[in-house]
Amino acid sequence: MRRLNRKKTLNLMKELDAFPKVPESYVETSASGGTVSLIAFTTIAFLTIMEFMVYRDTWMKYEYEVDKDFTSKLRINIDITVAMRCQYVGADVLDLAETMVASADGLIYEPVVFELTPQQKELQRMLQLIQSRLQEEHSLQDVIFKSAFKTASTALPPREDNSLQSPDACRIHGHLYVNKVAGNFHITVGKAIPHPRGHAHLAALVSHESYNFSHRIDHLSFGELIPGIINPLDGTEKIASDHNQMFQYFITVVPTKLHTYKISAETHQFSVTERERVINHAAGSHGVSGIFMKYDISSLMVTVTEEHMPFWQFLVRLCGIIGGIFSTTGILHGFGRFVAEIIFCRFRLGSYRSTSVPLPDGHTSNHLPLITDNSTH
Repeated sequence: MRRLNRKKTLNLMKELDAFPKVPESYVETSASGGTVSLIAFTTIAFLTIMEFMVYRDTWMKYEYEVDKDFTSKLRINIDITVAMRCQYVGADVLDLAETMVASADGLIYEPVVFELTPQQKELQRMLQLIQSRLQEEHSLQDVIFKSAFKTASTALPPREDNSLQSPDACRIHGHLYVNKVAGNFHITVGKAIPHPRGHAHLAALVSHESYNFSHRIDHLSFGELIPGIINPLDGTEKIASDHNQMFQYFITVVPTKLHTYKISAETHQFSVTERERVINHAAGSHGVSGIFMKYDISSLMVTVTEEHMPFWQFLVRLCGIIGGIFSTTGILHGFGRFVAEIIFCRFRLGSYRSTSVPLPDGHTSNHLPLITDNSTH
């Protein structure tokens, strides 16, 4: 009884077979079919390798939402070298809430030599080249995001030469925590002092001839410091053509959450526009000599997530490639054989029509004689 049920089950499964097998005695092979098969297998192998490379790669997904965090502090990371002695310059932040952040909270004034060593110049040229490429190819930013923490910091390496030249510049580096509102970070002559209407700088004791706001921005970023991330102003160098010169940077800061397979951090991207002019009160160009970075916080927050193709999607795409190539090459091979048979059939008919058969009355006939049973004997 069990054997009978098993036999019925097998017969039912055979009836449900959607892939009927053709006996080998009915299968005909040909050179054209072998050629098409070889082309199909080669194409499948090539596309499979390319699809596997796509599967291994990742891409960055950008999502936008309103930034609801308005109570936290914003961190500013600074590394700027000014071509003036440290006792002549002062740096601080004044925001729209009239809150003054003194540089003594987190900035360090270090006397240095403004001229770079050959190794430092090479790194600066590399940063400037990367910045120019980033302005042309915006997709390179995704590569930088994915390579975060894989590369070394973009800060200049320390000096290796023991130069006897006295320091002629001041390196201002460190970080500040400011309110998450628009503000103005500036470096100008004299140290900053509190003032009932804002703040002021003690510039009266500094000689006007010693003003020189030529500067180099080795690093400027907002938020968490992430090694390997190149910011828009990294590697910037400006040489002042006049003692009374103002350099202005207008910065728009965008809060950014970065989630990759290597890191998960809350940082900030920013865009910047630059302007510089000579202060000349007689010509109507008013202002204060110095370096001014006016920043504004965007109300939108960007979430950047590194994504990877799921394995099931890779299998579906792979099956589509294999099935599509087999079907397409089969159709093309069948169509080619059909066209070839039509051409050869016409050629054979033409050759048959060209043969002539002599008749008893001396005439000729171009028609083929009928083959009868008597003619075969």
